[in-house]
Amino acid sequence: MDDFKTLEKNLGLKFKNQDLLKSAVVHRSYLNEHKSFPLDHNERLEFLGDAVLELVVTEHLFRAYPNPEGELTNWRASLVNSKMLAEIATSLKIEKYLHLSRGETQDQNPKARNYILANALEAIIGAVYMDKGIKAAKKFITDQVLAKLPYVLANQLYLDPKSRFQEKAQEFYGITPIYKVEEESGPDHKRFFRVGVYLNEEKVAEGEGTSKQEAQVKAAENALKEKRW
Repeated sequence: MDDFKTLEKNLGLKFKNQDLLKSAVVHRSYLNEHKSFPLDHNERLEFLGDAVLELVVTEHLFRAYPNPEGELTNWRASLVNSKMLAEIATSLKIEKYLHLSRGETQDQNPKARNYILANALEAIIGAVYMDKGIKAAKKFITDQVLAKLPYVLANQLYLDPKSRFQEKAQEFYGITPIYKVEEESGPDHKRFFRVGVYLNEEKVAEGEGTSKQEAQVKAAENALKEKRW
């Protein structure tokens, strides 16, 4: 296996039982091709890390903010979703340590890769908890995940992109965006949609996806970038 000292340095941690860290980056698919691999895959650690992450984030929000439950729920979701966790995992350079099957290694689907990275980060949190206890896990989550909260709040990332774009469109133009399907193709099991988002007659941006909803969300994301909102 790779030398994990650099990964420990990236994480700002030193493991007593380094096998916990090594298991945290082993995808189930890797074991299908390496039957003699001595460690388990990361799903049990991910299960634990997910619970620890949610507890620490929830407790922090509860103690630090008097906001209603609905708002805190949205804030928490924006911090622990797979996209945010994958971004954090990427910043910690976790990807180069992932143990994947050849098929998973070659898969260029960004959504699938983000999911794997997010799960690995949750597994690492589980490994930290098992190796060093709740105090160390809490510090890691505070430094890596809760540190993103000011950015999330300042940019209203707790709202989905369609809601954010609609709020801004109404604020600046006094109108509601309209989404139009520009292209729809593919068999039932593999649909493709291209959607445009319009402000009156102006097409601001397009988005693509495997469902209308996914394409609309992507269009809204691109529109926010286009308008620099």
